[in-house]
Amino acid sequence: MGVRAGGWQAGRVLMPTVILYLCAAAVVAPGAQLLAAMAAPPGEAGDRSPRALLRAWRRPVPVVAATLVALMVALAVVQTVFPDVVGLLERHPGGEWWRALTALLVQSSGWFQLAFNLAALIAVAPIAERRLGGWQTALVYVVSGVSAQAVSLAAWSPEGAGNSVAICGLVGALAAHYALRGPERALRLLALLIPVAGVVLCLLTNNHGVGVVVGTLLGAGLTLVWRPASASSLPSSA
Repeated sequence: MGVRAGGWQAGRVLMPTVILYLCAAAVVAPGAQLLAAMAAPPGEAGDRSPRALLRAWRRPVPVVAATLVALMVALAVVQTVFPDVVGLLERHPGGEWWRALTALLVQSSGWFQLAFNLAALIAVAPIAERRLGGWQTALVYVVSGVSAQAVSLAAWSPEGAGNSVAICGLVGALAAHYALRGPERALRLLALLIPVAGVVLCLLTNNHGVGVVVGTLLGAGLTLVWRPASASSLPSSA
């Protein structure tokens, strides 16, 4: 009886972790396919290898994306030279409300988090700007990021920092955009896994889910209200 009870308790502990990793896979795997597809010029299948994502950085350079990357690099240097900056800007239990914004500026888990988030931002931000527009990308990034940080600050995870939640917002917005406007039916259906994973992450009180869900809602609204039916132009692969 004791062994059975112990196994049941272990299962209860393990199951949320398994679900968390499944949700991460449900965001990353379809997200990578979406990015590769959306990096191609409209109407052109093109190269869908990871290297093809760099075409989104060709001229005209996406200004908002470049600004976000430059800001992140600059603050990475600052927090490396002055480590106390992280404590000044990250979330704290019972901390001030403005930390929901400043927690997006530093990475509390060190260089691994910084390198991963920077690589993700370089891949996602220019495509978001090409497809959604400049100010729209900034809006999704800030609103989804601050929303996730605010929920964390209020209850879910009162301590920490990082901009991965804002990047998740951009991924959610691109998923909504492609689900509504994308040319490939199979990929449109695959894109729906991203907001579903976001909802499950919210049920697990993981703040990345808030970023995905808020970004998805904003992306859907912007696509339907502000953006034309055709995707914005991207640099030719030639």
